[in-house]
Amino acid sequence: MPNPTAAVLVIGDEILSGRTREANAHHLAGELTRVGIDLAEIRVVPDDHEVIVAALNALRERYTHVFTSGGIGPTHDDITADAVAAAFGVGIDVRADARALLEEALAGRGATPTADQLRMARIPDGATLIVNGVSGAPGFSIGNVHVMAGVPSIFVAMLDALLPTLAAGVPIRSREVRFDVGEGRVAAQLRQLAGELPQLTVGSYPFTDGDLRGTNVVVRGTDEALLEDAVARLEAVRATLQGPPGFSAGRGA
Repeated sequence: MPNPTAAVLVIGDEILSGRTREANAHHLAGELTRVGIDLAEIRVVPDDHEVIVAALNALRERYTHVFTSGGIGPTHDDITADAVAAAFGVGIDVRADARALLEEALAGRGATPTADQLRMARIPDGATLIVNGVSGAPGFSIGNVHVMAGVPSIFVAMLDALLPTLAAGVPIRSREVRFDVGEGRVAAQLRQLAGELPQLTVGSYPFTDGDLRGTNVVVRGTDEALLEDAVARLEAVRATLQGPPGFSAGRGA
């Protein structure tokens, strides 16, 4: 059975303007790889209601899961929750369980929620909450869409709460082989390897190290035996091109 698939929808003018460096998609990609959910698309959209609705509807039809990042805070431009409700055709309002979580978190800091802060307790009808152990204001899931904060520390906390509840697949493994030659020297061999082992993905990533121009080749897949076979073939190719070991096989994803 193939792994579940996923997309991430990053929402915010601050990302598109370059004011804020996006970190959540990077973290999500690593976590999904770890549990065997294949991230297939990353899309970034502005704080525009119609654009968000259109993107959500397109992505949720195509993938097993859609994760969103950003736009669920207390300010006027935090419109993600309303856009999600519109995409699913349901109502949205402050919900008692979400309000209770927010009030409990604020009470611990000696405060009560303002009207603006209560915007963060507005949840689309039928959604389930995603616990936020950092600030209290929850995210939520509705259908196959999981709505989380843009603040990286809160996004991480919400994802930690959410991931164990999702059906996962077979974790993707990877191996890396370093070649101290440019991509052009190994392109034909990599093409052949990819053709002979279609169950794996083969990527090449050029680098420079002083005057040296090299290539890191990464093979990814779920079958350990095929990965080891690919590493052995790449090592043999490397030996014909550059002699004694300048080779490494790492286990990072």
